[in-house]
Amino acid sequence: MQRLTAAELGQFVRRFRWNGGRILRVRIRYRSRDRVAVEWRLLVRESVRGLGETGRPVRLLLRLEQVSEFRMQMRPHMPRRIIGDARFSHLNGQFYINLDAWALEPGEQARLHDYRASEAYAAGQELYWQELPPPGPTASTPTDASGPTG
Repeated sequence: MQRLTAAELGQFVRRFRWNGGRILRVRIRYRSRDRVAVEWRLLVRESVRGLGETGRPVRLLLRLEQVSEFRMQMRPHMPRRIIGDARFSHLNGQFYINLDAWALEPGEQARLHDYRASEAYAAGQELYWQELPPPGPTASTPTDASGPTG
């Protein structure tokens, strides 16, 4: 996994199109009494670089280490897997990730209270990411490597 620094965060966020992405899995790992990590597996798209492009789908693993606070809450009226808007910040020496920034106006900078009001956020000292390979062929889709017979 690649570690992100505060200086690289903006470039990383612009690399992907988060809106409309999917949350595939959330895992909270309690490594010890004082060490907590939050992992997200996401399906997002690469940012569009030119007209007519859609950006290829990308599976990402985000891991936030040394987590000091988090909330993962599901409300009945909110979409459960779709990322409506995502915000990433580095505030007070911690990375903040918010995957449901519904209360912010376009272009508005998220502040600490915006993250804490979110239903899907976490804050931690270290942020890692990894692009996962696309899923392989499933048992229902046979592949024949031998080529045509005849």
